[in-house]
Amino acid sequence: MRSSTKKAELPSLDQLVAYIHGNPAPVGVREIARAFGVRPADRPKLRALMRDGERSGMVGRAGNRRLAAAPPLPEVTVVEGFGRDEDGVALARPVAWPGPGPAPLLRLAESGALGTLMIGERATARLVALETGDVEAQIIRRLQPAAKRIIGTFRNTREGGRIEPADRRDRTEYRVAISDAADATDGELVVAERISAARLGAPRARVVERLGPVSDPGAVSLFAIATYDIPAEAEAALPVGREGRVDLRHLPLVTIDGSDARDFDDAVWAEPDSDPGNPGGWLLIVAIADVAWYVRPGGTLDREAERRGNSVYFPDRVVPMLPEALSTELCSLKPGVDRACVAVHLWIDGAGHKRRHRFERGLMRSAARLTYEELQAARDGLAGCALSHEAITALYGAFAALAKVRAERGALEIEILEDRVVLDRENRPTAMVRRGRLDSHRLIEEFMILANVAVAEELEARRQPCMYRVHDAPNPEKVEALRVFLQEMGVPGLTLARGQALKPQLFNRVLRRAVGTPQAELINDLVLRCQAQAAYSPNNLGHFGLALRRYAHFTSPIRRYADLLVHRALIAGPGGPPPETGSGQLEAIAEHISATERRATEAERAVIERYRAMLLAGSAGNLFSARISGVASFGVFVTLTENGAEGLVPMSMLPSDYYRQDTKAQRLIGRNSGRVFRLGDQLPVRLVEADGIGGRLIFRIEEEDVFEAGTLSRSIQSSRRRGRARLRPRAKRPHG
Repeated sequence: MRSSTKKAELPSLDQLVAYIHGNPAPVGVREIARAFGVRPADRPKLRALMRDGERSGMVGRAGNRRLAAAPPLPEVTVVEGFGRDEDGVALARPVAWPGPGPAPLLRLAESGALGTLMIGERATARLVALETGDVEAQIIRRLQPAAKRIIGTFRNTREGGRIEPADRRDRTEYRVAISDAADATDGELVVAERISAARLGAPRARVVERLGPVSDPGAVSLFAIATYDIPAEAEAALPVGREGRVDLRHLPLVTIDGSDARDFDDAVWAEPDSDPGNPGGWLLIVAIADVAWYVRPGGTLDREAERRGNSVYFPDRVVPMLPEALSTELCSLKPGVDRACVAVHLWIDGAGHKRRHRFERGLMRSAARLTYEELQAARDGLAGCALSHEAITALYGAFAALAKVRAERGALEIEILEDRVVLDRENRPTAMVRRGRLDSHRLIEEFMILANVAVAEELEARRQPCMYRVHDAPNPEKVEALRVFLQEMGVPGLTLARGQALKPQLFNRVLRRAVGTPQAELINDLVLRCQAQAAYSPNNLGHFGLALRRYAHFTSPIRRYADLLVHRALIAGPGGPPPETGSGQLEAIAEHISATERRATEAERAVIERYRAMLLAGSAGNLFSARISGVASFGVFVTLTENGAEGLVPMSMLPSDYYRQDTKAQRLIGRNSGRVFRLGDQLPVRLVEADGIGGRLIFRIEEEDVFEAGTLSRSIQSSRRRGRARLRPRAKRPHG
């Protein structure tokens, strides 16, 4: 064992693994830090190194935050698709894993004819250790299902038909015999499976599901549902029960949601605290639909809800986690009807700090269903609503106190922009509208965050297992890359002293200095991309973005299985752990629902992008203003200033030259012309192709336009070198 006085630096990954393997018992950060003489300031880096070791599979988690030697990975094993990480890298896990802890994540090699694996799909794979410490799984042979799933457009032919795949990566055209066409008509979107292929000619496929004409308004959502294999309808609901509940029907609890909300699972109420010992304080109540009353552990509804993991929301439909008899009826807090709920009473002081809380199962009756716009208009005196002036004043008074404590703890101030698709009566897209952020949105957000913190604290106090919502600190390498890029842009602020721990305030400083500048949206996007992806875990890692030590999801059990598990743990009471907590089952569920959440996010994003492409389908040949949002070896990605649509300018559509990619500075440099295309540059582009179903937009840069853009880019770089283009610090933008 090393002496702490001889060495004061981090061990390498190999040294760390060797130390853990040499210990007969599991070790934690304290023992490792003592053995290698790691200073307290470097412990966050040590924890990151420990996570790298765990991810590599060379060590495994044994208990809370302790690591032990993991069994060696076999050369060949069966793996299962697990989704993708925040960088888009496909992941897999070994199906058989003796422990300790959860099975390690494997990087899935996607090259070759075997492609990648969908979530839950299995294959035999060869495991190869990489120099980075990761382990790569190379697919040898797919297991079940054997048939390839194809989604595309059916076209009639004399022999029967052919299928044009909607996936832009699949350039194969499939033949369909008349007997295998399932009566599909020309121009219909279909799901097919590949069958035996002839030695010569195109491979054959069989139509297994017809989704309707490509021109139908619902084709985009149906395509996403089929592509991401999102499960279909669930079983009918169970009868309602009201036993053993506190009567809350006298309180004017209200739901506040978007105008297009389909279910209402949270209601709020507030009043000044009557306790003379808490002057200026508030009492809040957050009431959540009691889904756990209807969905019991181990039942058919429960198994189906766990399999789905969450609801998926598209502009024209919802694929619910629970059947509509629950999600839009018995568990939806509609006005004027009695509903079972789980309520949390929250007492805060005038500065927004929580003093105490109390949970109870109740019976409520919503006084009104309000939209964010209605509540804000009533608050601003522009219109009336179902709430009294006193009730509105109390809600906003409590929100003002919570906003103070949020600013005090330094939560991340990234602005996450959302767009809403406007549909006509036939569900055809007519416009894309940016959703505004009102104080009413922030009010509900802060109320829900406080309730989520309270439930995590409650379960910890009871020593109950908890499904945490965790958000790790950003990868230091990503932070360093962001710092270098911002420095080149002339944006100060992202500086770290040696050994300083990452905190959200570091990023907030950069965001504030960019406010009001042309680079503000780009910098917001870059800071967002730098962050780790939030996930679910039974191990509390804290929430970096919210700057919270503990956090759980409690407020949406209609649409998130994680929240349902938290409700069950809460209802179980002290000493009564829920049935999901045995034999590491919570860890397996956490991995699964984290993957289904990523699947839903990808599907929802894909639908939005396809609607954008549909809206631009008639604009081929038009010129647009755009910003470079990504740089790759095969071209540049651009985002249109007008509507936020994203597309690709392939290398062949750039002005004729040989371009070298500078990955550190995120730019392409023309070898002959010296023209520079870099992240954030504004430039005009012309639309070449818009594929609605494929969600593909292809642009080109006109030769005469590029010279001006390139000259501007070089002049900006020159002025930055002379220090004249640096951003000035600006005051913090008010929240309302």
